[in-house]
Amino acid sequence: MALDDFRDSLRRAAQSETHSRHKPVLIASMGKLSLIAGALVALMMIPATALVAVTTNDVTSDVIDLPLTLEDVPSAQTSRLLAANGELIAYFYSENRQDVPLAEIATTMQDALLSIEDSRFYEHGALDLKGTLRAVVNNASEGQTQGGSSITQQLVKLTLVSQATTKEQVAAATKKSTARKIRELKLAIEYEAKHSKKEILERYLNLAYFGDGAYGVSAAAYHYFSKSPDQLNVRQAATLAGLVKNPVEFDPNVYPEKALQRRNTVLAVMARDGKISEAEAAKYQSAPLALKITEFPNGCVGVKGEFSCDYARQWLLAQPALGKTVDERVAMLKRGGLTIKSNIDLNMQAAADEAVRSTVKATDQAIAALAMVEPGTGKVRSVAQSRPMGRSKKKGESYINFVVPTTYGQSGGFPAGSTFKMFTVAAALKNGIDVGQTYNAPRKITMPVGSYTTCDGLSTALWEPENSTTSGRMNMYQATRQSVNTYFAQLEKQAGLCNTVRAAESMGISVPKNNQVGPFTLGVTDVSPLEMAAAYATAASGGMYCKPRPIDEILDVKGEVVKKFGPKCERVLTTDQAAQINDILRGVQEPGGFGYSNGTQLSVPSAAKTGTTQENKAVWYAGYTPELSTASMIAGVVTNDKDEAKNGRPKSLVGVSINGRGLDFNSVGGSSLAGPMWAKAMQKIQTSLTPAEFDAPPKRQPARASGRNRD
Repeated sequence: MALDDFRDSLRRAAQSETHSRHKPVLIASMGKLSLIAGALVALMMIPATALVAVTTNDVTSDVIDLPLTLEDVPSAQTSRLLAANGELIAYFYSENRQDVPLAEIATTMQDALLSIEDSRFYEHGALDLKGTLRAVVNNASEGQTQGGSSITQQLVKLTLVSQATTKEQVAAATKKSTARKIRELKLAIEYEAKHSKKEILERYLNLAYFGDGAYGVSAAAYHYFSKSPDQLNVRQAATLAGLVKNPVEFDPNVYPEKALQRRNTVLAVMARDGKISEAEAAKYQSAPLALKITEFPNGCVGVKGEFSCDYARQWLLAQPALGKTVDERVAMLKRGGLTIKSNIDLNMQAAADEAVRSTVKATDQAIAALAMVEPGTGKVRSVAQSRPMGRSKKKGESYINFVVPTTYGQSGGFPAGSTFKMFTVAAALKNGIDVGQTYNAPRKITMPVGSYTTCDGLSTALWEPENSTTSGRMNMYQATRQSVNTYFAQLEKQAGLCNTVRAAESMGISVPKNNQVGPFTLGVTDVSPLEMAAAYATAASGGMYCKPRPIDEILDVKGEVVKKFGPKCERVLTTDQAAQINDILRGVQEPGGFGYSNGTQLSVPSAAKTGTTQENKAVWYAGYTPELSTASMIAGVVTNDKDEAKNGRPKSLVGVSINGRGLDFNSVGGSSLAGPMWAKAMQKIQTSLTPAEFDAPPKRQPARASGRNRD
């Protein structure tokens, strides 16, 4: 609009507004309007770079930092975490919003919004002069700011608020003042000169707040009526359009009567504007709100696979693809509108959840945990624990993820017991020791100082291991299946302590230097079930260790690939060595094996190893098929201690009651506790697994032996 035309239009509008609304105070009002009109004309002549000097006298210095021109900065969008089959698991957002093009917003919604907010939107320019003058006059004469802003002006305000980075800037962008109004007028004129009416309306509908956490019309349509914005009918559209003026006051969940009255006002205005007939308005006004609420929970609490979700979230926050810093990654996750395709299998997740929660109650002084990893790819299919996510100690809730490494779950881990003997077998095979190697394995044995050498060349202390199972002369098959400690003390010596440590490390186990001791083969190192599932997947895959990964792919708001996460695998065993380990461990799952006697057998080929720690702090069952590796653990943990630092720390299971069953020394065992829980999960999903056989070992092995023990 040319400046002369704008000046004339402004003065005509001022005269019209004065005569129509302020006849009793005509002279006084015309005087005020003349001053205001003159000020508006003068201000419109001021360049944008100088406008701040005119308009910031009555506001804080933060106004100076507000933009003088509006940039089309993308608004915050909701990110979605999907399961492997594409099913929604969780949302992450700072503002729940999903932008949609105007073509995907029902015409009835557009009509309703414009009728109640700016009926002349397509007729006037950036400013609705009558409405603007009405607001300014009332502000000048009564000290109040009333309606009158055009959609473009409202969009300016919404944009300034959304782009504000401090509380002071938000306050400046919403402050009731002539200065703020003038700034909006200037920005609105500049913005409308660069954008079409439809672009402005589209951005407004996507940016506006509709209350109850719903930002933008798409989120509002799904939240209040459980439908997409293109499917909104007149009654629903009128309800939503009525919310934008004051989404708190008209919140239909809190104030349904006010929301109904507001909706009916919108319908009346739509009839007045000819968008619907009087009869239609009357019909819709007599109808109830008929809300159909869909919740958009933010984060992982209460979703399917809470701790799989949280592991995926924390894993994402460590990925440089989402930003250079953690803060940048958090912002991208909560504002970027990402589609995150995870590797979580919801069927496996359901089986894992049911297994842990039916075995150990949330309020027990123990934690049941289970992790599933796909061999050869590292895909994490599920992690589950007996404690739900939350803050209520009374309900046994926790935000600590006991299933994953400390980096992603804040748990310090638990000693893994005799499941570490698999690493000793691997070290022995890698160093040429035959599975037929026999030792006399007495009930107790003394390993003198210097029997073992650490990776730093230091000698270890005296160690006197003893068996809890059986004794006698035996080979690697027999000793592994019966978990004979004194055999493995000698095998570890022959294979080399450092070689055994390196074998564990090659399969993803982090070993502190102070854990390089003789009892290393008995699992003195604290680990998580996820780490053990990934380690045992090495043998299942034929010798490839793959780093666990919960995410497959990340897409941006436009559906373009941000990052594809492929397998990160390394060969750490030969195929023959892996086949040999599988052949040894499958005996645990066969008749006579510890697992089989406790009902852990599957309808598909499987292998496993039990584990019980020396101090009975944890029991384990690490088992696998060629397609899935699962680590099951039950550990005693300190709960409800006055010293918060002690809560979550390991404690002995002896004397603990789980699910109403009191545990004593004889009942605490990997095969008797962790094994059945492993079976609950694996037996439920075994029909989805291919009945593939393990590769045959490289040569005919000695006769298999069986036996029972508490391990």
